[in-house]
Amino acid sequence: MIVGPTAVGKTSLGIRLALQLGCPIISADSRQFYREMKIGTAVPTNAELAQVRHYFIGNKSATESYNISQYENDVLELLPELFSTYSDLVMVGGSGLYVDAVCNGIDDMPDTDPVVREQLNELLKNEGITLLQQRLLELDPLYYKEVDLKNPVRLLRALEVCIQTGKPYSQFRMKVKKERDFNIVKIGLVLEKSELSNRIENRVDNMMKEGLLDEVRSLCPFRHFNALNTVGYKELFGFLDGVITLDQAIQCIKTNSRQYAKRQLTWFRKDTDIHWFTPDALINLIENQGNIGQYSLFR
Repeated sequence: MIVGPTAVGKTSLGIRLALQLGCPIISADSRQFYREMKIGTAVPTNAELAQVRHYFIGNKSATESYNISQYENDVLELLPELFSTYSDLVMVGGSGLYVDAVCNGIDDMPDTDPVVREQLNELLKNEGITLLQQRLLELDPLYYKEVDLKNPVRLLRALEVCIQTGKPYSQFRMKVKKERDFNIVKIGLVLEKSELSNRIENRVDNMMKEGLLDEVRSLCPFRHFNALNTVGYKELFGFLDGVITLDQAIQCIKTNSRQYAKRQLTWFRKDTDIHWFTPDALINLIENQGNIGQYSLFR
């Protein structure tokens, strides 16, 4: 699998590797699932999708509820079918929790109660994220110390579990690793901070040229869905609401994207099984059919 921060080049490198291995790609990007969100989530282009079969790209609507547990189950159901045809598969994505769910499994979580979710969404909409933070501190102080308090999706999910079960969300996160019947080679892509920052800025500028504002405008009726509470969309909603100027919204997207990239790297660097490469070094490895640590990319 290929992981790393946003804009580092995972898509193109994943396609190179998949072509070399003659296999499809499984996406582990939690926003590329949604078919209405193409530009702002940097979905592979039609030309890229034509090169290699991709799974879990545009397979859901932003109006649908979809979570990590469902993704884990969907991938694990698909893998036996794919492994009956291919000896290798490539996973590409920057959503650490989703990658971890496939590699290690997640703890069994209760399904979401739509009524509780709607109540919490209304609370977020009317009272703001600070009240969610306060509620989580009261219900699960342990998870409060670990979670990204600026991420409303994480706060909402934790509160849903706390309210539905009467137990702290942290009790369901025992992190017991599940055995998998396939070998995993983990590749991480990394760049110098300045180069990654430049890539992020260029990507945002290109997204705007490709029509990101029109994409966001078309999604205004669905903005209350969790899928749309993400970088690139929430900032432009602010512009459409008249809260900030377009230039300010674009700068916010760039700033928030850099911060997101930093959080991604922090997450992935905790995994000591990841072999880190610059994009150029990985290209050289693929072209020369080399090894990564004790694992061979080509079997």
